[in-house]
Amino acid sequence: MNLKQLEAFVQVAEGGSFSKAAKELFLTQPTISAHVSSLEKELNVRLFIRNTKEVSLSEDGRDLYKFARQMVELEHKIEERFGGKEEEEKQCITIATSTIPAQYLLPRILLKFRERYPDEQLKIVETDSSEVITQIIDHVVEIGFTGTVLEKKHCKYIPFYKDELAIITPNTEKYRRLKETGGRNIGWLKDEHLILREEGSGTRKEAEKQLKEAGIDMAGLDIIASIGNQETIKKSVKQGMGITILSRLAAEDEAEEGTLITFPIPKVDAGRDINLVYNKNYQLSHSAERFIKIVKEVYEV
Repeated sequence: MNLKQLEAFVQVAEGGSFSKAAKELFLTQPTISAHVSSLEKELNVRLFIRNTKEVSLSEDGRDLYKFARQMVELEHKIEERFGGKEEEEKQCITIATSTIPAQYLLPRILLKFRERYPDEQLKIVETDSSEVITQIIDHVVEIGFTGTVLEKKHCKYIPFYKDELAIITPNTEKYRRLKETGGRNIGWLKDEHLILREEGSGTRKEAEKQLKEAGIDMAGLDIIASIGNQETIKKSVKQGMGITILSRLAAEDEAEEGTLITFPIPKVDAGRDINLVYNKNYQLSHSAERFIKIVKEVYEV
């Protein structure tokens, strides 16, 4: 037997679930099952009683848990004491992130991580969602943050925040009157100049999806510009160049100041998921695992 098998066993025992253990250890469920199965074969015992609703320890499993829990705790203590501090200090977690998580969600996470692990180094690369996924697949970075899910078999997504998109306009008499009348029927978009995020942006993909659900055909809209920088987009809207669709987070300050007006997109649910993503085919570093746990802690995943 080995410590990885015992660690998997302990996680299943404590969480009562193979899938939960897989999430906690950043492994696939088949890997967890294989670790437990190997232990059972080696010890010639049945460790869990399984049914359709839950997984519980057998009598032999309860006996093993007492020892395994001590061994896992001892492993953690050894890592803390002799965990290659000099090497870890030089280690750098590489993170690729799309714009919204980079500017509005990551700062809170980084602050918490820095407080907990002051010796860790971080490298943050801001790009669009498509490039985030590409860098995760190619193992250029360990962790990514994205506002869209691209179905790539190597990627594991952890949704941790609900983001709401909004139609954003300048604060002029025209849009104030529209706001007063409700503005729920967004057919008026067809008469507007529209500025959108660039192709490949998660915000752009989600905006197209939500407009379609609201009955608005993108082909019938007057898209005058595609811009990668959302600050440039907001300044262009303020100056009357057109209107846009961005995360409500991106226009929160301007809406409070009264320089921009936001309108909801009708017929949408609670919003899109902002996801943490990693490549499940590669073993995450201890630093990356700690970072993911901080994300879950900060946003109560």
